[in-house]
Amino acid sequence: MGLQEHVILVNHQGEVTGTQEKYAAHTSHTPLHLAFSCWIFNRQGQLLITRRSLSKKAWPGVWTNSVCGHPQLGESDEEAIHRRCRFEIGTRVDNITPIHPGFRYRETDPSGIVENEVCPVYAARIDGEVVPNPDEVMAYQWVDLDALLQGLDVTPWAFSPWMVSEASPGEGRDNLRRFAARLQQ
Repeated sequence: MGLQEHVILVNHQGEVTGTQEKYAAHTSHTPLHLAFSCWIFNRQGQLLITRRSLSKKAWPGVWTNSVCGHPQLGESDEEAIHRRCRFEIGTRVDNITPIHPGFRYRETDPSGIVENEVCPVYAARIDGEVVPNPDEVMAYQWVDLDALLQGLDVTPWAFSPWMVSEASPGEGRDNLRRFAARLQQ
């Protein structure tokens, strides 16, 4: 990727307090920082899910939503989504839409690495072919959204905890369904 990525640190009111190198920030005491999560759909309304590379520091090998990442200083969430889509899955997206703008979570993976993020959730439509970066994505699949939502409810342990929380019944789930339905019209 060329540039060293960082995370933007924030306090509990969401005010920026500094930055830290991304890899160094993710420990058993990860500070609260900005992130984003994006659910990518094709024109048929199917959702792209990805399996995290085994080389990932947190949740290696776990199935999750399409793309996640961290905005960099001076970069909007939309710019960060475009950048990470090119880097992780080798494609472009359009129609970026807020799905759950107030989402935030804190979870600990089995190795003790903590995610602690203010993480607005977006949906987008793919504009190209998926060409996964093997350092980020070891597998991917297009799935029916309702079937996936049922799977999240029945086997939440099989997916990333943020994906399960982002799509739990309520605002996020309802908005994901509306977005997918619009693509099929």
